[in-house]
Amino acid sequence: MTETTTPPLVKQRAAVLSTLGVVFGDIGTSPLYALRESFGGAGAPALDVPDLLGVLSLILWSLILVISIKYLVFVLRADNQGEGGIIALVALLNPWKTKPGQARYVLMLMGLFGACLLYGDGTITPAISVLSAVEGLRVTAPQLDPFIVPLTVIILVLLFMVQQRGSGQIGRLFGPVMLIWFLVLAVLGLRGILSHPSVLAAFNPVYSVRFFVHNGLAGFLTLGSVFLVVTGGEALYADLGHFGIAPIRRAWFLIVFPALFLNYLGQGAILMDHPDAIQAPFFYLAPSWATLPLVVLATAAAIIASQAVISGTFSLTRQAIHLGQLPRMRVIFTQADEAGQVYLPLVNWLLMAACLALVVGFGSSDALASAYGVAVSLDMVVTTLLAIAVARRYHWRPLLALWAGALFIPIDSAFLGANLAKIPDGGWYALLIAGLIFAVMWSWRAGRALLATRLSRRAIQQDAFLKKIETDPPYRVPGTAVVMTGHYGQCVPAALMQHMACTHILHERVIFLTVVTADQPHVPANERLDFENLGQGVMRVRVHYGFSQPPNIPVALKLGEHMGIPIDTDAATYILGQETLIARREVPGLPYWQELLFVWLARNATRATAYYRLPEDRVLELGLQVSL
Repeated sequence: MTETTTPPLVKQRAAVLSTLGVVFGDIGTSPLYALRESFGGAGAPALDVPDLLGVLSLILWSLILVISIKYLVFVLRADNQGEGGIIALVALLNPWKTKPGQARYVLMLMGLFGACLLYGDGTITPAISVLSAVEGLRVTAPQLDPFIVPLTVIILVLLFMVQQRGSGQIGRLFGPVMLIWFLVLAVLGLRGILSHPSVLAAFNPVYSVRFFVHNGLAGFLTLGSVFLVVTGGEALYADLGHFGIAPIRRAWFLIVFPALFLNYLGQGAILMDHPDAIQAPFFYLAPSWATLPLVVLATAAAIIASQAVISGTFSLTRQAIHLGQLPRMRVIFTQADEAGQVYLPLVNWLLMAACLALVVGFGSSDALASAYGVAVSLDMVVTTLLAIAVARRYHWRPLLALWAGALFIPIDSAFLGANLAKIPDGGWYALLIAGLIFAVMWSWRAGRALLATRLSRRAIQQDAFLKKIETDPPYRVPGTAVVMTGHYGQCVPAALMQHMACTHILHERVIFLTVVTADQPHVPANERLDFENLGQGVMRVRVHYGFSQPPNIPVALKLGEHMGIPIDTDAATYILGQETLIARREVPGLPYWQELLFVWLARNATRATAYYRLPEDRVLELGLQVSL
């Protein structure tokens, strides 16, 4: 009987199709608003042929330099065992081994702030994408204008409500829908180009130079709107681990990039003959009979782009939790056989509230565009700096890294400088969100370090403990006690000492268990455990997970049982310390506001029992009062 296998070519095509929905949703919906915003607002360049060709030239060369060369050729090579994204870059810096004052420590902080900026993008992208698509109704039915914001709110609410079902089933539809979307972009763009072929002159970069010379500061600030065409660049890198380099590159160069440049040129051609179409140049590309179907398709594409950003925010949060940068939260795996399909209820509802507030508060995609770009442009600068810093980790020659930095840092900095002008008009929002989340991360990490210091003062040294139970043996009861501890050193966990002080007993076998998050996304099963036998029935065990892997302690100990560690996993008792934290002004430590924030975060964090998948009927939590 012959076993059937899927041909490699079919697999490659399926992978390319999948990337269209997940990776390119954000950048694929930029034609809805990018060119329009380049000529909108006070101080915008005149909508004449030379300036139009200049802006189009900037758009095309931005796609070539930033996406095609920087991300597709260089940055995608900066992977952490196949995983991409700014958290993967931070992990490559070994954040656990960095100390204040070191260059790597500063880079780590920059990387974490870059990750915080992505949360701002996670709220703005769904809002501006869906709102821009629904605004197409103004072209075909201007009388529906008062219903645009309410309809956008309804779509966003439905989008966030279905997140708990997971994107696995819906995701199968993403690729085909986005393929249709990119084909429509290409056909509409070609239709516009045929009406005015002279627009192809925009490929000449001389028009970009002339644009800056002619418009001066106003031309430089226009880069803030031109940047909207590359805002999906970070998604290319963040989704590297889902698809790999090859499918992403094929999808971009064969489908996405041709469709985008054709559409932008087509919009420019329409504006040459009809400057009044600047209010919605994308929708004016289509014949009047096709406008309504195009609005429906654009809305579907915007929803897909939003879904990709939302899912990315869930993954980013889970990675930050594993790295110890955020408190434990409830994580739901929506697909049993796929660790990447996760849903975080708290993050979902916070994102929804922020998106709705943006839509209602700003009221139009024109206004929202002012808030968009600051976070992503700053994040791109950070990504470039981190990629150059860890270039040796992925076998780059120093000279190549230097040349890459010399090319891309000025480009990224120019986009950032132009976007900074948006801060008074809405760009402050993304910075505010990033600042708040960074304060949470900083306080959580600093608070955990302070708590570990306070607990270590109560602990006794390992040698002294072993000598004590040898010379003055406590009553030993049958079974195994697994004592969870946050540090791996020579101290005995305070929870165990509290347990012995209250019960005057000790289990026959005692395991001091520490969960260690590696600076890589995945740790293979054969490297999951290492252990040390301390004698007197006591041992230390470290369980290693990658920052993209969900921890499951019972399963890990089951693996240890097969390795010869004497553990009866079906009867083990898990002992955890449940600290009651008290912030005190009079006790030296962190700033009082930071201690209060840490205490609040700790009280609202998901219990360790649920996070580590411990059996609730065999968990013993011991209360400890700790003054910070």
